[in-house]
Amino acid sequence: MIPIILRDVQLALRSGGGFGLTLAFFLVLVMFVPFGIGANLELLARIAPGMLWIGALLSCILSLDRIFQLDWEDGTLEALATSPIPLSGIVLSKATAHWITTGLPLTMISLPLGYLLNLPPAQYGLVLLSLLCGTPALSFIGAFGAALTVGVKRGGLLLSLLVMPLYIPTLILGAQSVAVGTAEPGIMLALLAALSLCCVVFIPAVSALALRANLR
Repeated sequence: MIPIILRDVQLALRSGGGFGLTLAFFLVLVMFVPFGIGANLELLARIAPGMLWIGALLSCILSLDRIFQLDWEDGTLEALATSPIPLSGIVLSKATAHWITTGLPLTMISLPLGYLLNLPPAQYGLVLLSLLCGTPALSFIGAFGAALTVGVKRGGLLLSLLVMPLYIPTLILGAQSVAVGTAEPGIMLALLAALSLCCVVFIPAVSALALRANLR
């Protein structure tokens, strides 16, 4: 499975389209918030965790259709499905590669962007930890949606509509882990990490069923 992860990471870095688009969208979204809210630094500090999480979530959605669609179009997905690697292992590899090229960069760039939103210094570490714990869930839930819509023409909008309701628990836990982190340290982060772990364990098998049905 490691060669699949390395291949997808290299393709994402070489193409640059999806990889750069997610970061650019995140940057633009966060930069526009102060213009819309105004110069109220107290208000910006209060909404900063939620805005960073919303920005990361929406940026992640932009690249979900690339998880399987490109391999579907050139026939690589069918070849992978007939390989000795289980289909659930292929889903696990591709979702992991998506997190490496999308979730991890979004987590890293959130720290300097937090400065634009007047994020309190005490919350920088909590934002980093919450995104590290929560973005794997975004990638794996997105992989499930991508598996359901693979092969559908112009399925990007359908994919977004499918995964957005599933993203709500992750968004709530992620934003609240920063907002209440000083009062209840570790509780929300533990729930967020547990949610991501459940996604890593169970979603590849469910997504494999969806892919198998679409490949018939």
